[in-house]
Amino acid sequence: MSTSYAVCKFHRRFLQRYGWKLLTLRLPAAPVAQSSVHLCHWGFQRRLCQATVSATQRAFPKDEAVLQKSVPAEPPGNPGSTQEVRQSVVIQPSTPIPPKVKDILHRLRDGNRSSLAEAITLVETRHPVKHKQAQWLLTKVLSHRSKQLQLGRLKPTLRIGLSGPPGAGKSTLIESFGQLLIKQGFKVAVLAVDPSSSCTGGSILADKTRMTNLSKEPRAYIRPSPSGGSLGGVTRSTSEAVLLCEGAGYDIIIVETVGVGQSETAVCDMADIFVVIIPPATGDELQGLKKGIVELADLVVINKADGDLLPAARRVKGEYTSALKLIRPKTPHWQPKVLMVSAIKGEGIEELWKTVGEYCQKMKNAQEFDTRRKNQQRLWLWSHIDWQLRKRFKSHLGMAEHISAMEKRVTAGSLAPGTAADLLLDEFFKLK
Repeated sequence: MSTSYAVCKFHRRFLQRYGWKLLTLRLPAAPVAQSSVHLCHWGFQRRLCQATVSATQRAFPKDEAVLQKSVPAEPPGNPGSTQEVRQSVVIQPSTPIPPKVKDILHRLRDGNRSSLAEAITLVETRHPVKHKQAQWLLTKVLSHRSKQLQLGRLKPTLRIGLSGPPGAGKSTLIESFGQLLIKQGFKVAVLAVDPSSSCTGGSILADKTRMTNLSKEPRAYIRPSPSGGSLGGVTRSTSEAVLLCEGAGYDIIIVETVGVGQSETAVCDMADIFVVIIPPATGDELQGLKKGIVELADLVVINKADGDLLPAARRVKGEYTSALKLIRPKTPHWQPKVLMVSAIKGEGIEELWKTVGEYCQKMKNAQEFDTRRKNQQRLWLWSHIDWQLRKRFKSHLGMAEHISAMEKRVTAGSLAPGTAADLLLDEFFKLK
């Protein structure tokens, strides 16, 4: 005789809707009455309701990924009843992957730009079902690219992060720089992040309008994206968009941040080389920047070094050259350099590319290039964990009333925000 676990009709429809596999388990023979287990999923949480087993009165332990059940091989009270048969069942998402997503994957591998745009849109969405489709797509892209690299069919890519204050000429510089790279035979992808309004949530996405010539190039791809309220100068999904661009066959990926101040340095954790663009004659604002992103820069570029601004650009170059000597470099194998360029005239662009190549070569010789990428992947892993935990915490059904009550107490001034946060977290882990 076996113990059978069935899923009721209501939960069967529920599970089918939210994409978790239905389980009908048959455990080793045990003379106990048939019982049922109701499995459900709500608010992105998997729950296992208590099983009513008439003979054993045992409850299933709750687990986020694995559901386990211990069943006696013999009925209680009989000799040998202490022996248990333990079975684990791993629940995996069973959301069917639509043919359209599979088609995006195939066309993406062929370098189709429209498919790359669709893929990035998919990873940017916050819809739970599409999020799982995006993760499936990313996994397939990474797996395929890893195999191709092992076979020597692909060459390594280069990720360049560009940041700087508003009005520094980042987009204009990218256009001149990108055209130079295309002439040398590279495929260039530009991921430009535009700030989102804190009032309306909208974004102009105007960076592409400053790259009219580059956007006409068939070997270039420009993708403007809203920051969506994310801090650090980039979006939550920028790192995943970089992986998709590499999967589409682009050799050099340039990430342009929003106009930044002192602390927006997230792009540094997704780029092989971090370049800070500085406009000349900005006065005291430069002193503030020296305490922030400049100390993380691998290269400082003074843009708009032409015309009446040329003397000011030379003065700023001298100031930054002196300042960087007082800052401890990130690596003993590279001392950050300061260059002057004129993006609108195309002056200094070749020297910029030569310096980038020199930096990459030194990092590869020192075995730091790959190490830096591995560390960055680890950082973004924890970034996604933080985002997922916050999302699940706020969407948990059992937390809605507690959150509302704590918010009222905090706004009334009867409870400190830190204390309320501790109480909410304690309650959340109890529900888990």
